[in-house]
Amino acid sequence: MAARIKKGDQVLVTTGGSKGTRGEVVTVLPAANKAVVRGVAIAKRHTRPSRMGEQGGIVQKEMPVHLSNLKLIDPKSGDPTKVGFRVLEDGRKVRVAKATGEVIEG
Repeated sequence: MAARIKKGDQVLVTTGGSKGTRGEVVTVLPAANKAVVRGVAIAKRHTRPSRMGEQGGIVQKEMPVHLSNLKLIDPKSGDPTKVGFRVLEDGRKVRVAKATGEVIEG
């Protein structure tokens, strides 16, 4: 299935504890239908010191968010929008913002 949300996109979280938060997609996990968004769904993890010299303690980590809970931010208007696809004259398949019809680069 085609990727509607990709790494580097600006997204809005629609549900959950981080509802209403905007952030940039750091990684996409297509097998799990999840994405890691910068500054969203931060959990605290207790880690042990490793033999490599890393210090132990409480570390804040960004956890994956399901793709159904994210909406892409339209680059033209700055509002959340659905994503569609269009095939251009040169044969390329591109993502399109449903609200404005603007082609989303990336």
